[in-house]
Amino acid sequence: MKGFSNSKAPYFFIAPTLILLTVFSLLPIFIALIISFTDMDLAGLADYSNINFIGFKNYISVLQDPIFIKSITNTLFYVIIGVPCVVILSLGIALLINYGASRVFKVFRVIYYLPSVTNVVAVAVVWSYLYNPAFGLFNYVLESAGFDKVPWLTDPLIAKISLILLALWRAVGLNMIIFIAALQGIPKTYYEAAQLDGASTWKQMIHITVPMLRFAIFFVSITTMIGWLQFFEEPFVMTQGGPLDGTTSVALFIYNNGFKLSNFGYAAAGSFILFVAIILITLIQFRFQNKDTDM
Repeated sequence: MKGFSNSKAPYFFIAPTLILLTVFSLLPIFIALIISFTDMDLAGLADYSNINFIGFKNYISVLQDPIFIKSITNTLFYVIIGVPCVVILSLGIALLINYGASRVFKVFRVIYYLPSVTNVVAVAVVWSYLYNPAFGLFNYVLESAGFDKVPWLTDPLIAKISLILLALWRAVGLNMIIFIAALQGIPKTYYEAAQLDGASTWKQMIHITVPMLRFAIFFVSITTMIGWLQFFEEPFVMTQGGPLDGTTSVALFIYNNGFKLSNFGYAAAGSFILFVAIILITLIQFRFQNKDTDM
């Protein structure tokens, strides 16, 4: 029994987690990989004899699909604009709340966090009414101030920005909490020593706060980037990828082909292209982070 407790007990405790991970994560990924090399559709789902192995044909077709290419450019737009905005805004709000002396800032902490726990579908429906070109609140306010109406969801470029604004509003709260936790973990002695040396608040922030938050910034950047690469709910509910596929993300492209058109093999190929892209970008970010740490 003593030998068992020393060598086998750890595996016994992690076995449930490993089983769940294998059944619900690793096994579906492996099955999807196999499906991506076939022409599986509804007929193949009903009768496996209708499934044919077609090699890399799905991958070649997906990479040549103009809608997929457009979805890649849309997703890159979301990532390039959305990720820096989320990181900078959530960090700025965290700094204000963390260093605020009034109790009001504790209320703000709850207010900013609430959008993160709201249902994304319900929020997207509400924002669709706010963006309504004829009766929406936003255009009403603009008209009242003497400005022209904005085609929030009917112009491809403005529609992408509108979706980013909604996603930004939802994402700030959770990342703000992460930054606040990291800020509270910075030793106070650093600031006390800096104050004795006559350093201003701005210099303390530049030379102490930001460097001490580099791991939190890296974590938020990685998780936010992965989330934006998988951007799905907002365009699915609010625009369905329109207008003119101007808001179609890669995740929405995969959904449309897999669940609307029932081209399961084609959709699986697209999902693995996205899967590989996420892994490569994440590894590149880890490499740069390791270089910064070594320096």
